[in-house]
Amino acid sequence: EQRQTKNMSTCKPNMSDLGQSLCAMAEQLIALENRLKTLEKGKIRLSSSRFIETILFHTGKTKVALSALIETGGAYGPFDKDVTLAYNKVYTNIGDAYNSCTGIFTAPVTGVYYFTFFYHAGGKHASKLELFKNCEMIVRSSDHKSGCDGADNGGNAAVLQLQQGDQVYVRMPAHHHVWATSISTSFSGFLLS
Repeated sequence: EQRQTKNMSTCKPNMSDLGQSLCAMAEQLIALENRLKTLEKGKIRLSSSRFIETILFHTGKTKVALSALIETGGAYGPFDKDVTLAYNKVYTNIGDAYNSCTGIFTAPVTGVYYFTFFYHAGGKHASKLELFKNCEMIVRSSDHKSGCDGADNGGNAAVLQLQQGDQVYVRMPAHHHVWATSISTSFSGFLLS
């Protein structure tokens, strides 16, 4: 009989330990419920902001436009490697999509955009600029080195379907140059629809 009593006492749970475990689980459940509520509120805010962005886009209220020049005071290049042009004199940056430190335009909304670039360069060096969407070259403009041509001008344009977050920029390949003064080398773009 003593043996049976001993076995029964080991099978009985300690009520104090069970109560503490139950309280701890209740606290965890409350914390998880609060976290879920916070996440649901965030999801609603995110969904709401995307809805508003879509409405603004389709009603023509979203405006995105860029117009900038590169002004460094003279010849820009040639360099030993490809260079993304950072157009540092920004006239228009509606929608804050253009970063003048990096030279990169990041599409704030999905849509159809128009981009153009122009340059002026001396004829004694080759000149070439290329418009990129993400890592893909879209269009280019170039002129070869010439001993009898004192100056060169060039440009190009493209209409691009962009997704939100796509990047557009102008690159100058290695061993080429442009003129970066007298408001002559520019990059512009805007949202069409």
